[in-house]
Amino acid sequence: MDWTSNPAIAVYIAAGLAAAGAIVWLVMRKTLRTRLRTEREVRADPDIHDWLVIFNWTRKALYMPTLAISLAASTIMFLRQMGWFFDAVTPEIIGGVWFAVFFLNFVVEEFEINVKVVLIGALCLMALLLWLHLLGWVRPFVRMFGHVTIQMSWMGYLALAIIGMLTVAISWIRGLFYYVVFTPNYMNIQWGLTEAGDHVGREDYNTHVDTTDLLERLMGFGKIVIIFKDQKRPPLTLLVWRIGRRAELLERVRGKFAIDMNATQPQEAPQEPQEPEE
Repeated sequence: MDWTSNPAIAVYIAAGLAAAGAIVWLVMRKTLRTRLRTEREVRADPDIHDWLVIFNWTRKALYMPTLAISLAASTIMFLRQMGWFFDAVTPEIIGGVWFAVFFLNFVVEEFEINVKVVLIGALCLMALLLWLHLLGWVRPFVRMFGHVTIQMSWMGYLALAIIGMLTVAISWIRGLFYYVVFTPNYMNIQWGLTEAGDHVGREDYNTHVDTTDLLERLMGFGKIVIIFKDQKRPPLTLLVWRIGRRAELLERVRGKFAIDMNATQPQEAPQEPQEPEE
């Protein structure tokens, strides 16, 4: 075995990175303050019954349907190449379906589409089709899209899926150290690997749940906006998944005010010793 060959050097680099990562984890595992560790601490606190921990997803998470169709397209193209799939499903059809899903995802990610916009868009599309029907141009208009073909190999679809999933995974990893904790009495904004962050009292901020984007909401996403009483501090907008459940928990947290029972319990007055009876 040649210890100076390129494969051997690649193994050395991988082993070095793995060792460095293990050393960093062993040294800093007790000092890292991750979102998961904070959730465990808050859950174990007997004085806190309602709480919420959220972080900001990247808007590329809205492309999850595109990532799923990319994996499906990669699998189908690989099976076609091996001769294990129907020949009737051509690469043009697969590419067309993939492009349609990608285009819808792009519209959801780029524009804010509420119910009003959906209704106006549907009416405009119906009016366009009616106008084309009166002119006899409906079939040529539809056939025009048939000339738009997209073809990729199974490795191309797989590469797109991997890149997209890495982007979403990086967003989740970042959310381990940049997150917000809501409790009935305060809010913590964590923005570092350790204890760096801001502690904000409940009277110094307000919250607003934004689910006006219809398509975004159908995918389970929504926005939680934190508005600070200090006008010099800009609002903090977080893209949250499972917004229905998160909004319910936030409403419960904001609707309660915890009181330290130990500090408010009246202390019993010391009893005077009774004199012995004669």
